[in-house]
Amino acid sequence: MNKDPIEQIITNKIKQDGMIETGIKGVQLFKLTNPIQCAPAVYEPSVTAILRGGKEAIWGGKKHFYDNNKYICCTMSMPIETGTPKTSTENPLIGVYISLDTRMMTALALEMESSSGAVHLVKKSSHLQGVSTAEWDESFTDALYRLLLLDNNSTDLAILQQSRLRELYYAILTGEAGHSLRRAFGVGNEIARSIEFLSANLNKTVTIEELADQINMSRAVFHRKFKQATNMSPIQFIKSMRLNHAAMKISKGENVNIAAMDVGYVSSSQFSREFKRMYGLSPKKWIQAKD
Repeated sequence: MNKDPIEQIITNKIKQDGMIETGIKGVQLFKLTNPIQCAPAVYEPSVTAILRGGKEAIWGGKKHFYDNNKYICCTMSMPIETGTPKTSTENPLIGVYISLDTRMMTALALEMESSSGAVHLVKKSSHLQGVSTAEWDESFTDALYRLLLLDNNSTDLAILQQSRLRELYYAILTGEAGHSLRRAFGVGNEIARSIEFLSANLNKTVTIEELADQINMSRAVFHRKFKQATNMSPIQFIKSMRLNHAAMKISKGENVNIAAMDVGYVSSSQFSREFKRMYGLSPKKWIQAKD
């Protein structure tokens, strides 16, 4: 099937700019008609399916553009700068955001790996990728459409939600980005686990040795696999996660010094230096520029 029925569902439900919840766990619909310049963000494990328009993302020092040719898979918490600079009333951004239930995804990935009739997955790379894209194949399109239809009927939603989510997850795991997702949620998910630990301890001093020891890797092997997955060294990643989280807090009105302490900085001058190095402006000038 084509993607038009999915876009029709979204446009019928969302009339104004913004993101709305559905009755389906982890599934939100979004529409934007005004451009937004790239700003710091943190992606969590998720899938973003764009039906119309496009968005930009900067991570690992590179700029990426995403549109409706492929859906986006984020396998772990990732510090990213993202925006929609080309969005307009004539070229709106319309899509679906699916926050992945990591427990369900892990159970399904492990079940697939232990199945005697192993499923063949497209394998473009032999290592985990923090952000990847996948073709809108028929399995994904059909599963997403069937899932979104549930929001129209409360009885169907109550009875079929889990099975339809599982069907969509299966389509994702057997799609073009499936190998990377299986590496994140199935056997061999050490780097994803280390990032989960790091994300939960941003306000603490965490050394590379601690992260490597936690998953029983040597520092050298950990460093190599970490960079393969994120396009950043562990130190660069930690710094980006802290600064992006702080920038998000500051943009919501939190005091600069409090935001810095919340993510583990004990020196406000060090925070300001690193913030300026990352975003080109001091925290105060950065927020003034946003206003």
